[in-house]
Amino acid sequence: MRWIIRLVILVAIIVLLELYAFQAIRTITKSKIIRFSWLFLSFVVYANFLYVALTYDRSSGQTSQFQIAMGLMLTVLIPKLVVLIFMFGEDIVRWIQKLISMVSSSEKQSLSGRRKFISQLALSLAAIPFASFIYGIIQGKYNYKVLKYQLSFKDLPDAFDGYTITQISDIHSGSFTNKEKIQYGVDLINQQKSDLMLFTGDIVNNKADEMDDWIDVFAQLKAKEGKYAILGNHDYGDYMKWEKPEDKIENFQKVKDIHKKIGFDLLLDEHRYLEKDGQKIALLGVENWGKGFNQAGDLKKAAIGVNKEDFKILMTHDPSHWEYKVKQDDFNYQLTLSGHTHGLQMGIEIPGFFRWSPSKYVYKQWAGLYEEFGRYINVNRGFGYHAFPGRVGIWPEITVIELKKA
Repeated sequence: MRWIIRLVILVAIIVLLELYAFQAIRTITKSKIIRFSWLFLSFVVYANFLYVALTYDRSSGQTSQFQIAMGLMLTVLIPKLVVLIFMFGEDIVRWIQKLISMVSSSEKQSLSGRRKFISQLALSLAAIPFASFIYGIIQGKYNYKVLKYQLSFKDLPDAFDGYTITQISDIHSGSFTNKEKIQYGVDLINQQKSDLMLFTGDIVNNKADEMDDWIDVFAQLKAKEGKYAILGNHDYGDYMKWEKPEDKIENFQKVKDIHKKIGFDLLLDEHRYLEKDGQKIALLGVENWGKGFNQAGDLKKAAIGVNKEDFKILMTHDPSHWEYKVKQDDFNYQLTLSGHTHGLQMGIEIPGFFRWSPSKYVYKQWAGLYEEFGRYINVNRGFGYHAFPGRVGIWPEITVIELKKA
């Protein structure tokens, strides 16, 4: 019953968007060819999405075909939301003026000229997100950005002053289609020449075999002092149908084995000590723990054998773990590294001035560096992409963190 209600709401929203968008087109042009082409394009996109949604093999999880259908639908829908805002706003003004004219003896004025201007303005502004989504699908998902931070800690051991960490997250190999572009991203990671490399989960979308064509690429990743990883929510195979429970268990083991094949030490509620010049820091990695998601992670288990006074770096996939469990833990986790949100792969970021994404309404820490109680979390925007086959304004990220002695 719920899915029927959701479908009805979705259809109602789409119909409303289409009505207002078509009003704008009809206002600015009398060409039947343009009007027909507008309607035909929308129909093809919706029909394609409906066909794919009803026919794709759910036992394979979210396919590339489904992602493309979703991407095309968002590309035609989001710009129409801009049109709706302007045209609906103009409708409100018109109704207010009508009500005033009913009780006023003043001469009525034609509104057709203003309606045409508003339609032209709405469609012109709608072209911006339309072009942005097209770019995001074609090129934006490969627009890798290296973000560098320098963090100072009073309790950092002297030997680790200047120690560098490269963090990557959310590879989602099942979405990849262009090996040359992914190779470029891997080469860019290696160019950072960091001491340590940390991967914070979601190596696949669902199935271990999604990585088969990419193992040789990611095995090239290098770090002077080692490479470590954790699991993300997608690595458990929870988002697809399995014929037998045993198949899911077998797939999960294969996902864990992938990390060995590409040279990463996978931490499953475990820790390792990193030593340098007789001093050490603790690196902890937990299984996925997320608000509303799989909560397999056991922080206390990972910390067994770690001293409270040790400097600690925690890898946990979902930043909600930090918000609800980690940041106020009196065991004092100085630096936490997460991913998961992707920044929703769409938004607006003007470094140093403004940043926004719908992701902020779900996660308090949704992208970038945050600090509370003298403790830090970095939420990596992700290397890959999922669901929407592109990125708009929220680019794939390679994070480099330099630790400094305060």
